Amino acid sequence: MKPSHYLIALFLSVWAVNAKAHVDIFDDLANIIRSGDARQISRYFGSNVDLTILTVEEVYSKAQAEQVLKDFFAKNPAKSFTIIHKGLSKEGSKYAIGSYISAQGITYRTYLFVKNVGGNDVVQELRFEKD
Repeated sequence: MKPSHYLIALFLSVWAVNAKAHVDIFDDLANIIRSGDARQISRYFGSNVDLTILTVEEVYSKAQAEQVLKDFFAKNPAKSFTIIHKGLSKEGSKYAIGSYISAQGITYRTYLFVKNVGGNDVVQELRFEKD
C-alpha cells in the first residue's frame, strides 16, 4: 500500500469515529419521544430534571421524572413528534423545540434543554405544553 493510501485510510477511520461520537442527541431523543419510552428518555437525565407537563412544573429525581413521563405517554400516546428548531446558547447548552401530536390529536409544544456535564449530554429540562 502506498503511503498516501495509509493517510487516506487513517483520515477516514478518524473521521468515522468522530462522526459517530457527534451524533445529534436530539435525533435520539426525538425517536425515543415518538416511541413513548420514558425509561429510554430517563437515560439522558441527570440526578434531577426540571419537568413540566402542561401546567405542572417540578424538579424531579430521575426515577420520579421517568414515572411522570410514563404516565403522560400512557394518557397521550404519540401520533408524531417533530423537532422544529435546534440551537446553542451562549453558555454552550443545547436546546430544541418540537411538536408532539398525541393520538387524540392534541398538539404539545415541547422544549428540551441539554447541558454537557462531565463530557456527557444531560437533559436538564423537558417541557410538554399545550400549543
